[in-house]
Amino acid sequence: MKGSVFISLVALLALASSLASAYDPSPLQDFCVGVNDTKLGVFVNGKFCKDPNLVEAEDFFFHIMEGNTSNPLGSKVTQVSVNEFPGLNTLGISLARVDYAPYGLNPPHTHPRATEVLTVLDGTLMVGFVASDQNDNRFFTKVLNKGDVFIFPFSMIHFQLNVGPENAVALASFSSQNPGVITIANAVFGSKPPIPSDVLSKAFQVGKDIIAYLQKQQWYDNN
Repeated sequence: MKGSVFISLVALLALASSLASAYDPSPLQDFCVGVNDTKLGVFVNGKFCKDPNLVEAEDFFFHIMEGNTSNPLGSKVTQVSVNEFPGLNTLGISLARVDYAPYGLNPPHTHPRATEVLTVLDGTLMVGFVASDQNDNRFFTKVLNKGDVFIFPFSMIHFQLNVGPENAVALASFSSQNPGVITIANAVFGSKPPIPSDVLSKAFQVGKDIIAYLQKQQWYDNN
């Protein structure tokens, strides 16, 4: 009896540990500004920390430029993760500015390490996400206007479409310093090396000629 209780306790602790490691760890210091020069700091959470005595206000400042939407999708995502803004290191957050041309699309994609909160700064967007099989792949969608906020739950496939004749701008906030992004069409049909056509043909239940056509397309990355 005691042995089974002990095993159950170990399993529970292992599960709790695996769940905890699935998210950005809580910081153990006030800040840890990322730095590439290993002589200036110590290694923490994927980046070397700048010596706290050398940290200054500029390390916590970043200016986001307007994105160029002159591309096939009519949108541009300007990411501000720890890679662009080292001051975010260990803080467990990041953001992105998304610019949309009239009727521009931020195509279906997912963030493998984050929940996203989208705030519309200007324009009108139709947004949506698809739940997992746990919820029968239910599709949730809504039209957002300036000042509206919408949540895309952790790792769910989602998109935004500018449904207005004017430019639109949104600010995306993430629950990770490095949320990552997987654009569905790019990943499925533009992977390197390509996914075998036999796999995709059977998965999408279409002919190999259609798969070959899709794999020959130039899948634009708006990130």
